[in-house]
Amino acid sequence: MCAAEPADIGLCKSVTVRCISETSWFDGAQLTADIKSAGGSSANQYIIPWNHKNSGGYSALVEVEALNGTTRRFLLDTGWNPAWMEYCFQREGIDDLLRKKEIEFLFISHEHMDHFWGLPVVLKYRPDIQILISRGYYPEGKELIKKSGHQGQLVEFPAGGIHTLFPGVAAATFDIPIFLRVQGEHALFFNVKDKGLVTVTGCCHMGVVNLLKFGQENVLGSPKPYGLYGGLHIAPFEQWEDKLDPVIDGLAAMNLQKVAANHCTGIVAIEKMIAADIPVVRGTAKYGSRSSLYVGNGDEAVF
Repeated sequence: MCAAEPADIGLCKSVTVRCISETSWFDGAQLTADIKSAGGSSANQYIIPWNHKNSGGYSALVEVEALNGTTRRFLLDTGWNPAWMEYCFQREGIDDLLRKKEIEFLFISHEHMDHFWGLPVVLKYRPDIQILISRGYYPEGKELIKKSGHQGQLVEFPAGGIHTLFPGVAAATFDIPIFLRVQGEHALFFNVKDKGLVTVTGCCHMGVVNLLKFGQENVLGSPKPYGLYGGLHIAPFEQWEDKLDPVIDGLAAMNLQKVAANHCTGIVAIEKMIAADIPVVRGTAKYGSRSSLYVGNGDEAVF
């Protein structure tokens, strides 16, 4: 997939991603049981009777250092369970940053519950924050934004191109069907001076190798892939199949310098990456994250 013309997104000096929460659920078997009981992967997420004791969420704070040394911040995703996200936001000081309007906008990767349904907690502290979503949200999603008390601007990005957010930072939107009746996902690219392209994703339903290649082909100058952060959706329920081996091979071939994968990547996939000499950024296994093999809750990745 290529945009019409490569986009000149400019440069930034560095990007830091702080993991607020990557634990969207605490028991994978319970999550799959909830989905199965509602009819399977095509079920409507808005009417599934979820076990909310099992819900957590995915969210990260992104800090971008400009070439002149100034810093801009935004929030990637809002998590799922409001009680869990309240705890996580307070633990990481996100509540204060929102109150002080030191977080510029909210970028929601896609409509899945574990990335989006924690929105009321964000708006509790900053109801007028600008929200950036991909085009294709269902009426229930739009209603959730409204009922959560949003008073700011809602920006919807169409699929098919690169959208520059500010110098060195851009989004790309993919119009793809995703399980639980979700349509579309977008991801982030950071063109870091003297390093290359850093890709940040929520769940990477578009495929991690496809996404990395898209960035290299559609950002002006074809910057080399340097870093990667987020959920890569390789083995989210820790089941490995031989057909997944090419994903690890493709990722290794990209010659990334830092891979900070978590969330729906799967620990088994992380182990495969390490075995393939992919430079995986380790974590501390704090606050509910299951392993120190990856960047978990409260950890940071600096690119």
